[in-house]
Amino acid sequence: MARFDRYLLGDLLRVFGFFSLILVLVYWVNRAVGLFDRLIGDGQTALVFLEFSLLTIPNVVRIVLPVSAFAATVYVANRLSQDGELTVMQATGFSGFRLARPVLTFGLIVAGLMLVLTNLIVPLSRAQLAERQAEVSANVTARLLQDGRFMHPSDGLTFYIREIADTGELLDIFLSDDRAADRRTTYTAKRAFLVRTDTGPKLVMLEGMSQTLRSDDGRLAVTHFADFTYDLSGLLDATARGALTVEELSTRNLMAAPANLLAATGATEQVFLSEAHSRIAQPFLALAASLIGFAALLLGGFSRFGLWRQIGIGIVLLIIVQMINNAAIGASLRAPAIWPLTYLAPALGCGLAAALLWIGQRPRRVRSGEAQA
Repeated sequence: MARFDRYLLGDLLRVFGFFSLILVLVYWVNRAVGLFDRLIGDGQTALVFLEFSLLTIPNVVRIVLPVSAFAATVYVANRLSQDGELTVMQATGFSGFRLARPVLTFGLIVAGLMLVLTNLIVPLSRAQLAERQAEVSANVTARLLQDGRFMHPSDGLTFYIREIADTGELLDIFLSDDRAADRRTTYTAKRAFLVRTDTGPKLVMLEGMSQTLRSDDGRLAVTHFADFTYDLSGLLDATARGALTVEELSTRNLMAAPANLLAATGATEQVFLSEAHSRIAQPFLALAASLIGFAALLLGGFSRFGLWRQIGIGIVLLIIVQMINNAAIGASLRAPAIWPLTYLAPALGCGLAAALLWIGQRPRRVRSGEAQA
C-alpha cells in the first residue's frame, strides 16, 4: 500500500473509531435510561441491567456504523481539503478514482465488520436477550418480594408486604384481585410464604381472611382462614417468552426457511429471504456511504471556508439511497422472487459515488485540453 493510502486509511480509521464510540454512547444512553427504570423498578439488580445493556450493544453498533463511516469520511476529506493536501495530490496527477482507493479499502473494512455483526453477533445477542427477558419476567420473587410498597405485577392485581423477615417470612400481606369482571377479592394475612412448585409459584397465606365483593348485587362475602394457597402461575402468562422472531434466527436458517421455523415465527418465506439477503446487503451501505461522502467533497476545489455545499450534497444523496433501501426492502417482503431488490440501494450508492468521482475530475480534463489548444 502506498504511503498516501496508509496515511489516509489511518486517519479514516481513527476518526471512524471516535465517531462510532460517541454515537454508540449517545444511542445506548438514550435506551439505557428506560431499560434501567424498568429493570430496577421490577426489583432486578444492577448486574442484570449491565447484562441487558451489553446484549443490546451489538445491535446499536450495527445501526451507527454506516453513519460513523460517512461522518469520518466527510471529516477527513474536508480537513485534507482545507489543509491543501488533496490539491497537492491532485496536482501530482492523482485522479479522483486513485484518491478514493484508501476510502474503498476503509469502506470494505467497515462492511466486513457489519457482515460479522449482522450475520453472527446480532442474531445471537438478540436470541440471548429474549431468553433472559423471559427469565427475568418469570422471576416472580424479584417482582413481588419488595416490602413497604404497593406493586402491580399484573393488570388488576395489587400486592403489598409490610415487612420481609430474615427467615423469608412475609409479614402483613395485602393482595387485591380485580381481574374478574363480576367481583373483586381482597386477601389479607398476618404471615405468608412464597413457595415454588412444579406447576408454578404459590403464595401460602396464614391467619388471614378473604373479602369478595360482587358487582351485580353489591354483596360482600367474608371468609376467615388458617391457611390459604394462592396460585401465582397466572401472572406469568403475559410475561412468558414471546414467539420466536425472525431477527433471532441465523442467516443459514433464514435461507433454508424450514417449515418448523416458519410455523414457530409465524412469518412467510418472503420475510425469511428478505431478512437473510438484507443482512448480506446492508453492510455494503457503509461502503456506499463512505464513497459518497468522499466523492461529494471532491466536487469542490480548495477552500479555507470548508466544503459545506458539497457536504450537503453528500447528505442528500445518502438520504435518497436510504429511502430507496427502505422501499426496496418493503417490496422484497411481498414476493420471494424479488429478493434481489435488497441489493439495489448499495449498488446504486456505489454507482452514484463513481459518477461523482467522474464528474469531479471532468472539469480539470476540460481545462487541460483548453490549455493545450
